[in-house]
Amino acid sequence: MMTVQSHSSAHWDQRYLNGDVPWNSGLVSRELVRVLSEEHVAPCRAVELGCGAGTNVLHLAQQGFEVLGTDCSAVAIERARTLAVEAGVVVQWAVADLCRVSEVREVLGDVTAKFERQCSFLFDRGCYHCARRVNLAGFLETVDWLAAPNARLLLLCGNANEPAQKGPPKVTEAEIRSDWGHLFEIEWIRDFHFEDRGGIPGPLGWVCWLIRRSAT
Repeated sequence: MMTVQSHSSAHWDQRYLNGDVPWNSGLVSRELVRVLSEEHVAPCRAVELGCGAGTNVLHLAQQGFEVLGTDCSAVAIERARTLAVEAGVVVQWAVADLCRVSEVREVLGDVTAKFERQCSFLFDRGCYHCARRVNLAGFLETVDWLAAPNARLLLLCGNANEPAQKGPPKVTEAEIRSDWGHLFEIEWIRDFHFEDRGGIPGPLGWVCWLIRRSAT
């Protein structure tokens, strides 16, 4: 069972320092590229929730998106900053616990108004399936705070139909619908495989396309 303490920022920092980051393939997500094209997502203000070392954030920035990259690991964000400088792209970074919206606000400081309910595209590759075991309500509060009206969310998470014991935390389709249904219309949910280094198919996952519900 995942605990808050075992998945603190110090835990993730240590995993990056130890090189124990199987999710960090260094490859731009094929699902991100595919869905941006299929759903005709034009460059806009965007956020990646749990961006890690920044591979996908950099891709979004290179496509013209104005991007906020967020992660609880300072080590990961420092590596992401370095990659952004090397790539010559401008990204807003935030080291914050995404289960605590007050911390996200504090870290963003002077640029808070730029992102509060201003992100029209949100991308999550593996943050939700960890955060839901720690503080789902807090995580969803942060998503709600970031998402603009009619925002679109591309969600990639572990799939409970994956037979292997190892791999990312697993979620059922019913749990996804229950967790997200009050905030977002769920347009579709499909199977996919995470990418691993060396072209090896990774664990089975869900790829989900969600549209922010109108405020009531």
